[in-house]
Amino acid sequence: MIQSKLSMAISAALLLSGAAVCAGEADVVEVAARHLGEGRFQFDVTLLHQDEGWDHYADKWDILTPEGKLLGTRTLYHPHVNEQPFTRSLSPVNIPRGVSTVRVRAHDSRHAYGGKEAEVKIPR
Repeated sequence: MIQSKLSMAISAALLLSGAAVCAGEADVVEVAARHLGEGRFQFDVTLLHQDEGWDHYADKWDILTPEGKLLGTRTLYHPHVNEQPFTRSLSPVNIPRGVSTVRVRAHDSRHAYGGKEAEVKIPR
């Protein structure tokens, strides 16, 4: 009985320690928006995701209106295993008049969306 409880405790500890090592969802950790003129903007987005290789990596990020309309997507074509966090840019992104903030969300090849998003005020 005691050995059974000990075995279960060791198994649980191993599962938890393995979960800490595995990559989770991709998080947006920083965003800079720059006005290029005529409603066009450049976005520099920093993601954090413990890419594990081609089977599990951050593969894109999106810019959306607060209501969820997609304004732009930056596709990431390869893992960034040894470059964390990492920053990539997208421009030009057309932001409609009247939109004062956007949401930036990240996507990974295993979990899809779900990590930390960012809300960004649009500089005019």
